[in-house]
Amino acid sequence: MAQERVKRRNGRACKAKVAREEIGGFRDRETEGVSNMAEGLMIPHECRVVVGDGRKVLVLRNHGSPIAPDLRVEDVFKAPDNPATSEQGTDRPGRAPGVDARRSGMEQSDWHQLAEQRFAKEIAETLERIRRERGVKSFILVAPPKILAELRQDISHLVREIVVAEVAKDLTGHPVPDIQRNLAG
Repeated sequence: MAQERVKRRNGRACKAKVAREEIGGFRDRETEGVSNMAEGLMIPHECRVVVGDGRKVLVLRNHGSPIAPDLRVEDVFKAPDNPATSEQGTDRPGRAPGVDARRSGMEQSDWHQLAEQRFAKEIAETLERIRRERGVKSFILVAPPKILAELRQDISHLVREIVVAEVAKDLTGHPVPDIQRNLAG
């Protein structure tokens, strides 16, 4: 049974049909797209809030209700140490033959960006494992825009289906009460 509810989208009020049977009576999706709002976000009961950047990820679980969330740390994942670029790539970038017998220089590899991409792939695999082993019904992803884009590429379609919101912010270094306040308003 659907009920009418007024939501804010791009600063304007609009009506959206929301089914009561959905997760905790709340579904933070606009039609089929995933919401990108941060303030006033309703976090379903037992939802996992994944807060991360390229080096560390917190998996928080909402023990409270959507109206009064109570986020607690469930897991913490850290990327392996990433030494300085000078220690990783000692050679100069190579040269390649170009057009009309000239040689062109190649761009130097960004080892830190490559490490962040690998870590995002590992986190995507971990989210799939958490979904499967713990029977998670919903995820909220919170990460800087670049990492969020990497996660979107790497997560499975089964995890993508239960992502109820994405927040493009770096909240990894914040204490849990601050994260909760930033998300729930």
